[in-house]
Amino acid sequence: MALIVQKFGGTSVGSIERIAQVAEKVKTFREKGDDVVVVVSAMSGETNRLIDLAKQITDGEPVARELDVMVSTGEQVTIGLLAMALIRRGVEAVSFTGSQVRILTDSAHNKARILHIDDQKIRSHLQAGRVVVVAGFQGVDEQGNITTLGRGGSDTTAVALAAALKADECQIYTDVDGVYTTDPRVVPRAQRLEKITFEEMLEMASLGSKVLQIRSVEFAGKYNVPLRVLHSFQEGPGTLITLDEEESMEQPIISGIAFNRDEAKLTIRGVPDIPGVAFKILGPISAANVEVDMIVQNVAHDNTTDFTFTVHRNDYSNALAVLQKTADELGAREVVGDTEIAKVSIVGVGMRSHAGVASRMFEALAKETINIQMISTSEIKVSVVIEEKYLELAVRALHTAFELDAPARQGE
Repeated sequence: MALIVQKFGGTSVGSIERIAQVAEKVKTFREKGDDVVVVVSAMSGETNRLIDLAKQITDGEPVARELDVMVSTGEQVTIGLLAMALIRRGVEAVSFTGSQVRILTDSAHNKARILHIDDQKIRSHLQAGRVVVVAGFQGVDEQGNITTLGRGGSDTTAVALAAALKADECQIYTDVDGVYTTDPRVVPRAQRLEKITFEEMLEMASLGSKVLQIRSVEFAGKYNVPLRVLHSFQEGPGTLITLDEEESMEQPIISGIAFNRDEAKLTIRGVPDIPGVAFKILGPISAANVEVDMIVQNVAHDNTTDFTFTVHRNDYSNALAVLQKTADELGAREVVGDTEIAKVSIVGVGMRSHAGVASRMFEALAKETINIQMISTSEIKVSVVIEEKYLELAVRALHTAFELDAPARQGE
């Protein structure tokens, strides 16, 4: 008998029929003797509907505290429906909002962070043989105000509950059957990974993989909560995300290839090459609340420097305006930008024990005549910026070069 925390997202509970299917799945775990805590999101589209209502009545500027009060009701509907569906099937169940469980958070409305979870109420109901259904995405602060956790909040709730309860596993049910070596829509021969480390998953999530939210992976890694990604309505082992780094002769050098189209590049040319110039350029960018990703600096013979960095494409216009002002103040030659770029990254803990990984990546891209504009590395990843039009070609080439393609089936 195991203690399992299961999380079902908005599409998994998007209709009465799907909630009934979730109830059937949970019932099978109870029949095996497992203790089950279920975390659910609002029904698909409900949170956006509530946010739209708030924007309509406030001319687009909802009050943060009141918005949390409002949007938290989406999950409250789902927990009640799922608990009723379980009870109808002969499974004892009880539902709780975040405040009823007392998922204590800070007071940062719309983006709160979990500080503590009181697990006694959940444990007492589990001991009584009940399935406990908890609203994801929400909590309560010290003053009793309802808070929400922001994007990916239900994943974070599930992992935090699993950590507090010392669960045997936290299962994240979604619309894919696991974590793949890359997006199967780009590379049809991408393979589902049986296992991946927290470190690799964190890199892949931060580099563009949309399977899990970064905060939930960070939380799971910090408290060593085994995570498993599974398909909501298809049977299969999914992908286990764990702390273990198995030292094996067969361990692949690269576990996956991530990519991100939402990139933009900015360059300020002819800046005086003096101490502190990087801060003079990036300080105002940071003050404008724009996150910088990759950075390259080149020094010319005339004691000037060209400084290039990337930002999220949504921040491009804002960053460009700030950089133009900085260029005028520093007497720079010009500012140029490019929104037609993409970032491609290879990720794998096997890189620690294998030399020549970067050169192999560059060779594969060179064979396809793909020019590399920027390079960034860490212990377990190499990222490059390329022209966006070559993105899918680059991903396919790298997937083949690092022997990640699934074996060809008969008839192909």
